[in-house]
Amino acid sequence: MDNKKVVVGMSGGVDSSVAAYLLKKQGYDVIGVTMKTWRGEGTLEQKQLLEDARKVSEALGIVHYTADFCEQFEKEVIGDFLEEYQNGRTPNPCVVCNRKIKWQALMDWAKKMGANQIATGHYAKIVQLPNGRYAVKRAKTAKKDQTYALCGLTQEQLAHTIMPLGDYEKEEIRQIAKEAEIPVADKPESMEICFVPDDDYAGFIEGRTGKEQKPGNFVTLGGKVLGQHKGIIHYTVGQRKGLNLAMGKPVFVVEIRPQTQEVVIGDNEDVFAKTLTCDHVNLMGLETLEEAHAMTAKIRYHHPGAPCIVERQSDGTALCRFAEPQRAITPGQSVVFYENDVVMGSGRILKVWREEIPDKACGSDR
Repeated sequence: MDNKKVVVGMSGGVDSSVAAYLLKKQGYDVIGVTMKTWRGEGTLEQKQLLEDARKVSEALGIVHYTADFCEQFEKEVIGDFLEEYQNGRTPNPCVVCNRKIKWQALMDWAKKMGANQIATGHYAKIVQLPNGRYAVKRAKTAKKDQTYALCGLTQEQLAHTIMPLGDYEKEEIRQIAKEAEIPVADKPESMEICFVPDDDYAGFIEGRTGKEQKPGNFVTLGGKVLGQHKGIIHYTVGQRKGLNLAMGKPVFVVEIRPQTQEVVIGDNEDVFAKTLTCDHVNLMGLETLEEAHAMTAKIRYHHPGAPCIVERQSDGTALCRFAEPQRAITPGQSVVFYENDVVMGSGRILKVWREEIPDKACGSDR
């Protein structure tokens, strides 16, 4: 494999375009590839992304390919998305996509091209810690930091990845693009989930599964029926709008119970909790979780992070206890553990505990 040959995932946006430009300036043999990941909905938008990536590659003087990962994306990302929502959880498809498509599928493709490394336009850094493990570290610009969504990456993936933008501010990247006359220098960012461009998650799920959602009951924590809802896929923990409940005060979704098709409603204080368990545990900077670790945890992308104690349980899950109650801890979302701006590990939120729980209740073998 050629260590100076690098495959850059190019989305047609300014970040990945500048990543390719910077690597070429550093003497790398850059190959641009745009990943085709979904068919049908949003086809015109995807065609525009491909066209933009081709224009940028031509301007930079690098070869450009389109790689079809639709089958893998459908199975690994959309399949997981549909299953999670139908099971009453709120998934984070970007975390799944990063690990299984934007990294693993792209790395496999790169190897066929004789490249030993891939690169992306994410705002993060890759560091090797004193214990020898690779981890992602927060970028220079806090508001653009993307380490949360990269929490699922493996040691093998990190060891063969370059992230050129970690030491730049977004404004600097746009300025570099303008000075280099990159065609997408002023292109706006896209924030929605790529395969649901209209943000109608429920409509997407019903269309893909062919299943009409069954209504169920809104209930209080004590079990009192408050009315009927239109199907659990329409709700997420912490939600206030769209409940259509005349309660005389603001009320919120506290919990979703897929077994009974119930959506639990409560006051704002009922949405707070101190403890969660998570599965799909991925250790990044940490070698082991056998002993309790004091860290900072983020429970969603824009969560500022909060102090906690994390410890692996006998069933393979991890228990996270926050020092202070956190709002809207949501099953299905990722919980990401940090030390000094470095991702030490992560998991998928499995269960939220609102009451103090004894160690034996959550699988601890202490």
